[in-house]
Parts: sequence; structure tokens; C-alpha cells
Amino acid sequence: MVLLDDSRPDIDLLVEREHELAALEAVFTEVGARRGRVALVTAEAGGGKTALIARFCADRTRPTRVLRGACDALVTPRPLGPIRDFAADVGPAFEHRLLRDAPTYEVAEALIEELRNKEPTVLVVEDLHWADEATLDVLRLLTRRIGTAGVLIVLSYRDEALDANHPVRLMLGEVASGLAAVRLDLAPFSSEAVAQLARPHDVDAADLHRLTAGNPFFVTEVLASGTDTLPPTVRDAVLARAARLSASARALIDAVAIAPPSVEPWLLEDLAHEHVSALPEAIASGMLIERQGAIAFRHELARLAIEESLASRLRLALHRGALAALATPPADEPDVARLAYHADAAGDADAVLRFAPAAAVRAASVGAHREAAAHYARALRFGDRLEVTERAHLLEQRSHACYLADDIDHAIETAEQALELRRELGQRLEEGKSLCRLSEILWCPGRTKESAEAARRALALLATLRPSSELALAYSLQGSPELCKRAVEMAREVGDTELVVSTLVSLGGLVFADGGKETLEEALALARREGLRRLVGHAMVNLAGGAIDARQYAVAAEYVRDTVDYCNEHGLELYRFYALAYRARFELDVGRWDAAAETASSVLRIRRASILPRIWGLVVLALVHARRGDSGHRDLIEEAWSLAEPTDEVLRMRPVALARAEIAWLHGERVAVEAATDRLLALAAECEDRVTVGELLTWRRRAGIDDGEQRFTVPQPYDAQLSGDWALSERIWSEFGCPYEAALALADADEQEALRRALDQLHQLGARPAATIVARRLRQLGARGVVRGPRRTTQAHAAALTTREADVLRLLSDGLRNAVIAERLFVSPRTVEHHVSAILGKLGVHSRGEAVAEAARRGLLQLP
Repeated sequence: MVLLDDSRPDIDLLVEREHELAALEAVFTEVGARRGRVALVTAEAGGGKTALIARFCADRTRPTRVLRGACDALVTPRPLGPIRDFAADVGPAFEHRLLRDAPTYEVAEALIEELRNKEPTVLVVEDLHWADEATLDVLRLLTRRIGTAGVLIVLSYRDEALDANHPVRLMLGEVASGLAAVRLDLAPFSSEAVAQLARPHDVDAADLHRLTAGNPFFVTEVLASGTDTLPPTVRDAVLARAARLSASARALIDAVAIAPPSVEPWLLEDLAHEHVSALPEAIASGMLIERQGAIAFRHELARLAIEESLASRLRLALHRGALAALATPPADEPDVARLAYHADAAGDADAVLRFAPAAAVRAASVGAHREAAAHYARALRFGDRLEVTERAHLLEQRSHACYLADDIDHAIETAEQALELRRELGQRLEEGKSLCRLSEILWCPGRTKESAEAARRALALLATLRPSSELALAYSLQGSPELCKRAVEMAREVGDTELVVSTLVSLGGLVFADGGKETLEEALALARREGLRRLVGHAMVNLAGGAIDARQYAVAAEYVRDTVDYCNEHGLELYRFYALAYRARFELDVGRWDAAAETASSVLRIRRASILPRIWGLVVLALVHARRGDSGHRDLIEEAWSLAEPTDEVLRMRPVALARAEIAWLHGERVAVEAATDRLLALAAECEDRVTVGELLTWRRRAGIDDGEQRFTVPQPYDAQLSGDWALSERIWSEFGCPYEAALALADADEQEALRRALDQLHQLGARPAATIVARRLRQLGARGVVRGPRRTTQAHAAALTTREADVLRLLSDGLRNAVIAERLFVSPRTVEHHVSAILGKLGVHSRGEAVAEAARRGLLQLP
């Protein structure tokens, strides 16, 4: 048990936190050796995160530097709020970048430079569950690049506040899969700890533990209230504590409560000037603290309790006072985000319309698109006061912000509202542009037919007007190389350089195999010259994807690597999403299956608007599992099909249908191969996609499906495979650098020598199911000495566990439940149950606890 002495009155009493403090100390020792680390501190609301971190930071001695910030508990947080909290302590150059609203990648780059060149540093960001999008982007970039810096990043958050798709949850998944991270889950106080804390008070400790369930904040707040009877809720405890203050001290905490996360002294003076003399009393009570030159609540739950208790008239008056004061601060420029918040709370429609759009623009400028969308929504609540044209503009801006923030439903809804207003106003050019934007948004979630219809309507409308950027954009959305070329010409005619680059990127992606590579390289060079970073990333992504489709793996290797690096450096998260998906595809194709599975898993931890990268992540991971004979691949591939099938689009259906066919073939399910390929084969034949037709017919031929005469010639190596020239097919696949496909080409032979070569190659890859099929064919041909054998990884495993079983065992050792393990491994809970049963049987034990103990005894938990 850890107890703090009386010389540290600013830090809460700590109990039962020896293990967590020791863990932080152990991680910090690595920082001294210039190895960056991350510590994740999580607990329920009021679980003692701040107290633990405060104690750890207080124990630091020179030359260690401590940088500490907290995320805002605002409906619309300040962009980069926690970064701004410690900006002055980093240095004037870094603070200047923040004040000029630099993009997030520049903020991250500047911070990384400061951290690498300075003394050992503890960088704390608390309450990450309230983080704005820009802060998450900075942290995402920061954690990727501090591997050789003497920095310990401590992130605290409420685990229960994050659902599976919460942006923070997804960012933490990326952190955990990259830089070595330690996770500290703070448990509630035990009954013994509560009894110790309650000993000086006239309180029934057992009753206190029962009522509070050991929540540290609940316990300490109830004890601090000093009441004779236990309040039934923490809210009552906070209010009981506040009731003991003088009228002036209570007026002060009321003022602080309406202005999260903290109130500057000058603002507090303005809001409660008659009562500032009571500030020492309010701080001494433990409810308020001084934090970086401002006044804040020690616990956010206490602030909420006080804020909710305020009479409506008083709350309104305080917000109006804050609005007036913050409009003319004594130093710096007014913070439009705070002004918008208080204007909304004060019911001042004019002020909301003045400040909310400006706050949205500022948030978007630093990449905080979710916050920008919220500010636009705030303004639009008072949209009936605006001119129709202005309201349409705000709707379009909100739609774009929602689109970039992955809030697709609202992006579509607001785009449609804007489109209707443009139509009512008779603004045909703007109506056409709105249709173009709607088409782009609808394509991302797979509503391809609606997207195509919107693009068609846009072109029909804009073609009746003079040449314009809008008309060029409409041409580029038609999916036609000829019209895309026309879009490039028109963009050049109207002098829109950014649109020139954008249309070149689209054109190059459409015709990669027919001069598209050169077109994309031209677009890339122009984008670099003009400083169009977003389009640099887009061009590089299309080059990487096009090279993989064309089996140009040497080119793909270069662009996959460079694109991921570029997007990391410049905070281009959407294009990084695509780049990672393409890297997973590349690694799968060239036989680097461990790397492919790891990259695909990182893709699945990201939630972005476009479903295509997620489809590829699911397909790659499913194929790695299926080819190795691991379980869990069916759930993955069916999720991919649920995303691709409704689109009725070859681009998204193709990888899933091919994977389903392969998996069915590996399981000897001929009928399933036919069912997996029928629909896509018809679509691909209709649009004369010869590559896709060749791929599909190859799997059908392997499954024994007779498709008769081919309607048209398919390219190599599929033509060789379909004509029975397995030797030519194997040579082409080998030249491409695709070992699995080369082995399967050999497996199509009827000669024992070729089949034995196929078997050897499949064993080397760890492709157990395909090897089993080949071994069976060899035996049917009368071959002797054919040994199927277990996978090499399973043989090497002392308990004969599969790779996935070993993964599950390690997660069991962390004390995780089946549902959490399923989420981590992207499988169903039922699949995890099967793995656990297999583990118990192989280890000869009867419970999960016994399995972990036996695994530890055998040293299995340290296996790679």
C-alpha cells in the first residue's frame, strides 16, 4: 500500500498502487537508454488515474522534464487542447507554431524534434477519451517516431467511455501494435483499502465499500463530505462537500464549473469578482486545484455535479458573462471555440453564428474534422436566421467535415440538404458541384449505384453550362478513361492546377496498364512542385495499388514503402489507410505471410470512410489463416463479403470472391467454389475484365467445373493455366515473384516430379491445406514416401499449439475474457471458445487458470 506524506498536499492519498507505480518506474528506466515507450493508464471514471500520474510525475527529479496536458470535457473540444497546455514548457518556437494554427503533422514534427534533442521527458496527456481529432493525429504520429527518443508518453483514459469504433480506441490499437506499450488497468479499491481510508472517519467501511464498489473518487468524495450519513450517489457527496463552503467559495466553484477545462485568473475575476478572495478556501477544500496558471476542478465528475446543480438563471448568467469576457481577452486572440461553446450555452444565436463557423474553420485547418463538423452543426441549429445561400454553404462545409471525420451518414444527409437548397435557389453550377460531392461521398461506403447516378446527373446538368472546374470534376467521376482525359484538358483550360493533378491521378488509376503509370508519375511530380501534399499521397497510393494489380512488384515495393512513410510524415491518415492495405496485399503475394497478417491486422484497427481498404485487410488476413490451416478465416471473409456484395462492383467484389473460391477449394467444396464465382464471373465478362475472368476460371477449373469454350482470350498466366500448360504458368508466376501461385501452378500437373516440387514449396510456405491436397494427388498417382507432416511452426511449438492457439494463450495470460480476445484477433467469441478448448486439451489441464500456470511453467508464453 502506498501512502503519501503530508509534504505533498497537492497529490491525493494513494492506496493499492504499488504495482502500477513500479511498472511506470520500470518503463521509465528504458527511456534513459533513449528508447521511447508508451504507458496507457486506464480506469473507470474516478478510478484514480490522475492521482497515480501525479505521484509518478512528482517523483521525477532533474534533469527529467515533465510535460502535462489534459483533454477538454467540452461537447466540442479545443483543437490540440492538451498540446496547448504544455506548449510554453516545450519552447517558444513550438508555441509559435501552435498559435499560427500549423497543420498537425507540422506540430508533431516540431514536438518530435524538441523531444529528441532534450533531456529525458515524461509527456502526459490525460482524459484521452475526450481528445479532439487533431490531438489524436499528433499522438498517432508522435508514437510512431519516438523509438530512439528518451520519452515516456503516458496516456490516461476511461476504458468504458470508448466503444469498439471510438476514434481513441482505434488510435490506441495502432499505438499498441507499434511502439512497445505497457497498459496499466487501475482496479477499484479493495475492502481493506477502503477500511484504511475510512479509519479516521466515523463511517462504516463495509457499507462504504458496498455503496461505492471501491471507486476511488466515490470513496474519497464521500469521506471528504464529512456527513453523518452516506449520500447515495457521488453527486450528493459532491454537493454535500460544496455545501460546507462559504457563499463566496461556492460562487467561485459555480463559476469554474461552467467553463471547462479550466478558468484563467482574469476570467474568474470577471465572472466572480466579488468572491475571488475566497479562492484559497475553495482550493483548500480539495474541490479546486491550480493547474498551469489556471483554476480547475480536481475531478471532472465533481465539476459536472456542480454544473448540473446550478439554477437555470444562474447558469445562463455565467455563460453570458464568460462569452462577454472571452470576446476581449487581456492577451492573445479570442478563442473562437470557447466563444462558440459559451454562446451556445447562453442561447445567443447571433454569437453562435458569428463564432461557430470560425471555430469550425480553425479546427479543420489543423485536421480536427470531427470538431469542425460539431461546430458547423452548432451553427446550423440557428440556420433559420441565415440567408438560404449561407445556410447551403454551411451545410456543404459540414458535409465535407463529416466526410473527412468518417461520419458518413451525416455527410450524406447534409450534402442532400445542401443540394436541395441549391436546386431551390436555381444555382445550377453550385447544384452540379453538390451532386459531384454527393457522388464522391456515396462511393466510400459502397453505395455505388447511387454514386454513379449522382455523377451522371451532375454531368447532365453541368454540360449545359460553360466549361468550368465543376464540369471537369463531373467528367472525372464517370469512370471512363476518355471522359477523364477530357476532364484533364478542361481543368488545364480553366487554369485549375489542383484539379489538373486530381484528374491526372484519377486517369492514371483507370489506365495503369496502358500508360497510367507515366500519367501518375506526371501527377506526382506536379503535386510535389505545387506543394499539394494531399494529392502527393493520393498519387503515390494509386501508383502502389496499380503496380500490385499489374504484378509489377519491384515498382510496388518502392511505392508501398515510400507511401506509408510519406503519409506518416504528413499526417495523411486516409491515404495511409489505403497504403497499408496495399502493403498487406504486396506481402501476401510475395509470400511474406507473417508480415501480411500483421499489416492486415493494423488495417482492421482503423475505421475510415472507404470500405475498400478494410475489404483487403479482411481478405488478406483470412487468406493467411486459410492457407496455413488456422481457424477464424470464415468469419473474416464473410464480413468482407457483407461489405463488397451490396456494391455490385467488380473492384470491391473481386478480391472477396476470389478468396472465397480459394478457401472453398482448400476445403474440397466444389459447389461452394461455383457459388462464390458465378455472379462475379457474369459481371466481369459483361465489362470485359479479362484479368478477373481469367482468375475466376482458374479456380473453377481447379474445382472441376467445366465452363466450356472461353468467350474471349484471357491474359497470361491464366491462359496457360486454363490450357493445361502448367510449366509456362509456373514460370510466369515465378518471374512475377509469387511463390504460392507458382506452387499451385505446379500442383495442376499430373507428373510426380512437378507435384513433389509443389509439395516442397507449399511446406516451405507453411501452406498446410494446399500441401495436403497435393500429397493426396501424389498418393493417387502411386507415389511413395509422401509425408504430410504438421506445420513447421506447430512442430517447433513444445505443446503442438497452432500459431493462433499460441496467440490466444498469451492473451489468456493477460486475464482477458473471450469477447475481448475475439476483438483483438478479429474473430468471433465462439472461435475463441474452440481455441481455448483445444489449448486445455493439449496442455492436459481443466481450466483457463491452470492453462496459464502450465504455460508459464513450460515457458510457452515467451514463444514468438
